Amino acid sequence: MFRCNHRTRTLIAALAIALLAQASPAALKEGDALPDLASFKLEGKLPDSLKGQVILLDFWASWCGPCKKSFPAMQALHKQHAEQGLTIIAVSVDDNPKDMQRFLKDANVSFATVRDSGHKLVAAADVSAMPTSFLIDRAGKVRFVHNGFQGDATVKKYQQQIQQLLKEPAP
Repeated sequence: MFRCNHRTRTLIAALAIALLAQASPAALKEGDALPDLASFKLEGKLPDSLKGQVILLDFWASWCGPCKKSFPAMQALHKQHAEQGLTIIAVSVDDNPKDMQRFLKDANVSFATVRDSGHKLVAAADVSAMPTSFLIDRAGKVRFVHNGFQGDATVKKYQQQIQQLLKEPAP
């Protein structure tokens, strides 16, 4: 049996508490405010201003089959609703930037794409499935969360929810 003195036990307990606090980030859920994306040091260019925009924040990876199917749908949503105030930000969790670039070359999208190389935003949002997306209203609050992509069923939900949020007045 391992024996240690009081000082060592106290140090071990403090270390365990610190590690647990880091390992259990607060999940981003409906009703939460969108955190300041710039604070996560994402690679790539974020839109200049998100104020008053409806935001579709999508987490994806190049190795994710459903992500490949979701990108054409998001591009269509972007074309249809961008002028009304929809901003789409796709956040790659790929470790290798070349994997992300290869995916984007094939996807040919015109909405914002960035990479979370440190996985800090994905951890803060507590994303557990690829893709996962958050629809954020004009006031900056998460209103809808989508885990996974189920083709037409997800697109239909996106359409309904985006139209609902676009109808709401900006704060």
